[in-house]
Amino acid sequence: MNRLRLLLAVSLVLGGLIITSCSDSGLPGPTGPIAAASDHGSDGGSSSLQLKALWWKDTYDRQISVSKTIDASGGTISLPQTGLTVSFPRGALQSALKITITADKDYVAYKFDPAGTQFLKDVTVTQLLDNTTVFGEPLRNQLYAAYIADDNLKLSGTLPVLEIEPSTTIFSALNPLLPQAQVWVIRHFSRYMLASG
Repeated sequence: MNRLRLLLAVSLVLGGLIITSCSDSGLPGPTGPIAAASDHGSDGGSSSLQLKALWWKDTYDRQISVSKTIDASGGTISLPQTGLTVSFPRGALQSALKITITADKDYVAYKFDPAGTQFLKDVTVTQLLDNTTVFGEPLRNQLYAAYIADDNLKLSGTLPVLEIEPSTTIFSALNPLLPQAQVWVIRHFSRYMLASG
């Protein structure tokens, strides 16, 4: 009987060792969100980072915009065609305000009106990436949410940006190299773009 128990115990230990040795501990687990460095602030300081605006996968043949009144109770504005959602928490505004968001036809960029609007709480912006040029490919460069002070600045080429907003890239649960969305917070309105370095 003791011999049978010893044989069973040795078999279990050997089986555990075989299973453990067959696992690949060199493969990393899923990657969590990557947070972009931030130069966020209200001091109006200039970022030394030079960025290139992200392109839409297919350019839009017409201007896409949406308007909605948001009040002190908060709310959400979405542009389903571009994958943008802007969420205003309760208390971000003191009173009702008609907000207009206009998408750029070529670049992942938006003009938010009325320009100069300040928020009392962080407003969350979510941009799905499925209709951008980075979708379906491993991310080569970090993505940034950037504030552009000049509404008339052409977005082609390398651009100086005024602020880099706190942002996070969300990756696919099935493939942690593929970006799915970019989420960032803003405290004021004007023009914002998604860009890479």
